[in-house]
Amino acid sequence: MWNISEVALQLPTSRASDRLLQPLWDYLVFHHYRLVSSPFFPVMLAFSSYFIFSCPFAILDLLGERAPAFYSYKIQKERRPTVSMMMRSLGMAVYNHLVFVIPIVLINSAVMPAPPLPAIAPTVWELFSGGLGALLIFDTQYFFWHMAHHKNGHLYKWVHAIHHDYISPFSWSTEHLSAVELMTVGFWSSLDPLLLQCHPLTTWTLTIFSIWLSVEDHIGYDLPWTPSRLVPFGLLGGALAHDLHHQKPSSNFAPFFSHWDTLFGTSNNVEKRTEKSVLNGKDA
Repeated sequence: MWNISEVALQLPTSRASDRLLQPLWDYLVFHHYRLVSSPFFPVMLAFSSYFIFSCPFAILDLLGERAPAFYSYKIQKERRPTVSMMMRSLGMAVYNHLVFVIPIVLINSAVMPAPPLPAIAPTVWELFSGGLGALLIFDTQYFFWHMAHHKNGHLYKWVHAIHHDYISPFSWSTEHLSAVELMTVGFWSSLDPLLLQCHPLTTWTLTIFSIWLSVEDHIGYDLPWTPSRLVPFGLLGGALAHDLHHQKPSSNFAPFFSHWDTLFGTSNNVEKRTEKSVLNGKDA
């Protein structure tokens, strides 16, 4: 780990940067350097994001019909996760991090220490373009990896099947993964920003946003204000698309975007399913 005095000498204290994100970056570096420079910070950021984003939807699942404003958006109303199911998924996530992720971080930090944090913040464009680029690369990697595991029975059985323990996903099941799948996802999530030479602030922002998208895919609620509904032209898959994947595993392989499933003919027609559900609701 780098000493804070080393970084302080590298920072341009005599002149302020005109970049919009510079005050935020200066605050993080000067006031929370030991935290953000720790090799465990990316892991803490990812896991805490998963935990914080999952909690509200776990509460909604427990409330069920007692929260009608949200329950009306529940995709599979006939299936609700139990407390034991939630604890099993959360326990699996904690176990994988303690037994696999943390030792790998320790080894990696010993073999390849992280470079010092840069003095200058990224521009807003650099943050947006770098984050979007890394997200698109990851989406491509996981689409082909995911499809291959569903096409190959051995890969599916030994690596990916555990994620399909539940036909109706829920927020905690986002990280209901085998150690191999978690390591693969973590490797790409770390590698892709490095390939694009993303600023650390871009990488951390991407981590939070991608975890949100992953949790959203699994919440089991087709809420109208989620990114998948707000982004036009159906560019994002979202909760309904991934919920249909758990019901029909031969479709909707992409984690975030919809273009690869469209190109490969593996897209389940989400809009038609939604319209059919609405019509059935009216008939009832």
